[in-house]
Amino acid sequence: MQIQIHSIHFDADSALLDFVTAKLEKLLTFNNEIQNCEVFLRVEKSDSRENKVVEVKAHVPGKDLFAKRHAVSFEAAMDEVAEALRRQVMKVHA
Repeated sequence: MQIQIHSIHFDADSALLDFVTAKLEKLLTFNNEIQNCEVFLRVEKSDSRENKVVEVKAHVPGKDLFAKRHAVSFEAAMDEVAEALRRQVMKVHA
């Protein structure tokens, strides 16, 4: 599986990149046909503390999956995105 990570208007550190990659690679245990994932990490200008945004587009043959979440940290948002994608992968694989 290919993983492309785009950090928009900031430089993500290697720990965050490794965390995102590890979360996405876990999805392969549910469906090993996932071909690629494109990740967008962004900080939104807002008064809310939940200003970290993670978007993931995943491609499975015949279907594109997408999840987007806001949270107080990128790790928390990535946890939620990974869970949303896991549910989608399970539906596609069923």
